[in-house]
Amino acid sequence: MTQPIILCLNGPNLNMLGVREPELYGRSTLTDVEAAVRRKAEPLGLDIDFRQSNHEGELVTWIQEAHGNISGVIINPAAYTHTSIAIADALRILTVPIIELHFNNSYRYADRAFRQLSHVRPVATGVIFGFGAAGYINAVEAMYNILNPPFEKA
Repeated sequence: MTQPIILCLNGPNLNMLGVREPELYGRSTLTDVEAAVRRKAEPLGLDIDFRQSNHEGELVTWIQEAHGNISGVIINPAAYTHTSIAIADALRILTVPIIELHFNNSYRYADRAFRQLSHVRPVATGVIFGFGAAGYINAVEAMYNILNPPFEKA
């Protein structure tokens, strides 16, 4: 039996974690985040396909290529959250759980109200935001629990 594959997608500027606005995003790099995600996923029996792109079309292509080949998606679309109908439409192709993930609670920043709009949220099974890099660990745990429900369904 093969392990479930979880596609973990990261959008624009996340390759600059640790450098870009560390007061908001922390000092961990995306490499640090990926290593932590893999450490969390391994004992849960989850295989992680971890990717980052600054290009909307590349993210869309990866989502399309994942159709039929993955068990779930964890996506931090970053700024594309607020602008990309294409990413949301590509996610609609999938029939697996989708977790939208963000470092910050966008509702805390009144001066960044535009960040409260998400084109991904209506497609997502669930949303995790406001926990910084630790949100990725929460997302892996949540995905595991979605795939392996700890409670009986009503």
